[in-house]
Amino acid sequence: MRNTKTMTIVFLMIIALFTAACGSEPAAESDGKLQVVTTIGQVTDVVRNVGGELVAVDGLMGAGTDPHLYVASASEVDLLQNADVIFYNGLFLEAQMEEILEQIGENKPSIPVSKQIDSARLLDSEDYEDEFDPHIWFDVTLWQETVKQVRDTLSDVDPDNAATYASNADAYLAELDQLHTYVLEQVAQIPAEKRVIITAHDAFRYFGSAYGFEVMGLQGISTATEASTGDVQALADFIAENEIPAIFVESSVPIRNVEAVQAAVQDRGFNVEIGGELFSDAMGDDGTPEGTYIGMVRHNIDTIVTALAGE
Repeated sequence: MRNTKTMTIVFLMIIALFTAACGSEPAAESDGKLQVVTTIGQVTDVVRNVGGELVAVDGLMGAGTDPHLYVASASEVDLLQNADVIFYNGLFLEAQMEEILEQIGENKPSIPVSKQIDSARLLDSEDYEDEFDPHIWFDVTLWQETVKQVRDTLSDVDPDNAATYASNADAYLAELDQLHTYVLEQVAQIPAEKRVIITAHDAFRYFGSAYGFEVMGLQGISTATEASTGDVQALADFIAENEIPAIFVESSVPIRNVEAVQAAVQDRGFNVEIGGELFSDAMGDDGTPEGTYIGMVRHNIDTIVTALAGE
């Protein structure tokens, strides 16, 4: 549930930082561009594609950052205070920050990019009652809806440039159509009986639903949910009994739990390989292909195919 003692304390600390930031000098203008602050890298990439040269974007969470556990620093709260627009994923992904982002939204556009997605397309959270699974970027067609949300919000804030935002969004949506087709083509290389993805935490359910995989995670939807010894043993039993060839680590989750599963499988007389590193809650470093949403998705599916498609 949301209202834990720890989260209340964190929320009050952030409120204090935000209140203090209200008295600070506004940030300098950046060549007349809209000042936009985003949370996860996937959202940052959407805004950069739709906003183009008309926006200056500060992303709070870089490569390797776990959004489930992230808390903004004082300087980052200052960025939020001085932004013209804020975009975040929503759906309780930014768990420690969501209430402050909602509060900021009472005074300026602070928009979850998931806002206009039909709830019928969302998966229920297995960790939090009355919440949805937030990992919507793993279904490319679902992530396209966030492009439309960013387009509409930027157009509302900056109507003089609405035509440019619409044109940029159309071009990016066409690229995502091609990406979706690429994923489907790659998936076709994996025999149906081998389409099982086992990862550090349960982030890939939308991917499994969209592209026909059975998905299992050692931890729950949120990395705040700890894996127990029993979880490790149960997953090791499943892997050994079904002779799953590979399991995957994630860039934003410590590797030790997956290595514990691998060792437990070996104790059962079966060798499971670590099939590679997937990008889940965070993208790659800026300036790399994996530092973009399209590059991240291509990396993930290529890694999965290489690990699972072999004889």
